[in-house]
Amino acid sequence: MRTFYLSLPLVLALLMIGCGGGDDPEASSDPVADEEVDETAADTEPAAAPTATIKGAVKFEGKAPRRRKLDMGAEPFCESHKDENLRDESVVVNDDGTLRNVFVWIKKGVKGKYPVPSEPVVITQANCQYVPHVIGVRVGQRLIIENTDPLMHNVHGLGKRNKEFNYAQARQGMKNEEVFRRPEVMLELKCDVHGWMSAYLGIVRHPFFAVTGDGGTFELGKLPPGDYTIQAVHEVYGGKTRNVTVGDNETKDITFTFSKQP
Repeated sequence: MRTFYLSLPLVLALLMIGCGGGDDPEASSDPVADEEVDETAADTEPAAAPTATIKGAVKFEGKAPRRRKLDMGAEPFCESHKDENLRDESVVVNDDGTLRNVFVWIKKGVKGKYPVPSEPVVITQANCQYVPHVIGVRVGQRLIIENTDPLMHNVHGLGKRNKEFNYAQARQGMKNEEVFRRPEVMLELKCDVHGWMSAYLGIVRHPFFAVTGDGGTFELGKLPPGDYTIQAVHEVYGGKTRNVTVGDNETKDITFTFSKQP
């Protein structure tokens, strides 16, 4: 009987093929993560002129949840701001029935590479709250997190597609910088010292995003004409998507509606 011997390099090569060793290390089996990666811009400039606009509003259906007053009694400095009527920011319905703090972005359809802004995005720990509560930042863009309060805060970023981070800002005026390498909508930021403090980051590769405020409105302008999937994401009510086709020099108006019921 003839015996065959395989060399060590050949064995290793076969193992790499069988285990998928040649796959992209950034790939993920998580279907949500795969959808996030799918929105990344290609390494080419946009082929069409950016003349289209998608805009609209995010509405809330039903009776608005009552916003609870923040219990900050464990921290004297924080408690000193109770007269400012600070309340929970997780669900904020405007007087006109629209929803605040919704991150609206183009999830699919963006083509072309868009330069990352050189100026940073800033989020502040002020009067024992993160300001703003929801913010957008580009992949590769600097995020500055600063503490303007005369007491210690903690910065805990609960990244799922990005690396988790956790550190203290012990003194007033302290700043830390973060740069995110992968898209993630949304990444929660919280303070472990003061449990009511939280914020959310929408991290994307392109500039087509907005956060709703007064009036619950958003506008995604200077788009090349094309087919897009628009997603509106809320920290409590999750995400809703709309497919939109917009032509050259055209403006499309769309509405998202959230409610307590799924």
